[in-house]
Amino acid sequence: MKNSTQQLYKERILRVLIFIQQNLDYDLSTDQLAKVAHFSPYHFHRIFSGMVGESLKEHIRRLRLERAAMRLKHTDKSVLEIALEAGYETHEAFTRAFRAVSGCSPTHFRSSKNLLFKTKPAAVRYHDGGAIRDIKLAIGGKTMQVEIKRLEPMRVAFVRHVGPYNEVATAWDKVCAWLGAEGMLGPDTKFIGVCYDDPEVTEPHKIRYDACVTVDDGFEARGDIGVQTIGGGEYAVTTHIGPYDKLGQTYAGLYGRWLAQSGRELRSQPCLEFYLNDPDGTDPEDLLTDIYAPLEPLS
Repeated sequence: MKNSTQQLYKERILRVLIFIQQNLDYDLSTDQLAKVAHFSPYHFHRIFSGMVGESLKEHIRRLRLERAAMRLKHTDKSVLEIALEAGYETHEAFTRAFRAVSGCSPTHFRSSKNLLFKTKPAAVRYHDGGAIRDIKLAIGGKTMQVEIKRLEPMRVAFVRHVGPYNEVATAWDKVCAWLGAEGMLGPDTKFIGVCYDDPEVTEPHKIRYDACVTVDDGFEARGDIGVQTIGGGEYAVTTHIGPYDKLGQTYAGLYGRWLAQSGRELRSQPCLEFYLNDPDGTDPEDLLTDIYAPLEPLS
């Protein structure tokens, strides 16, 4: 079952990779590519990043720049024309991007007969038939401990944060200060982050995040403190140990390694992060965070 599921996930990712290769001249949206792969748009980007080893944006950008390098060497098209074909609006923007990955300008690359275009190595390798030989699985060879847990719905007070994830502390300060002053923080209180957006996809200033604290049924919303019910259903759960800014590595392992071998699909619901110790009194390397990825029911 695990081997057949993993092969199915590889085939679905391969379908997307081929679609991208064949449609580099067009706008490629996450929703469109998720549909090609038959993955939930909610989680597609993390599945892609985890299995391919680079983000969707990085992959498309690299392929367009590699194609541009070929056209610089083998056609008489102007640099501006090639820049526009690669999705850049100006000669200058294309030159900056090209120089960032190759170390030289497009003009210098074109005039140097022996100069090779070198981007970072692709995570996916092909043979002549176009099939995948290997898809890089993140987190090396480490074993990831994942449990399937049923999570009952929880009533939470929350403050919505819109902006980069590294600035969510203001939302936590607000919700915890208010509930603490009301004597509503106890030993059984759970502190949960609801992560709606992937920073590899959503612009930083548009990322949505809810800082949530469990409350009883009698709690009512007031001011900036809202109320909602979260959870419910089965989740794949793994524990991230270390700084919050490294959470992406554990997500990559969960989505890129475990999911493809699990025989399960993800629901179109946000992931939940349960923070198990206090960041103000804990060394970053000792922080514990349980990541809950929502699963579709077994048929």
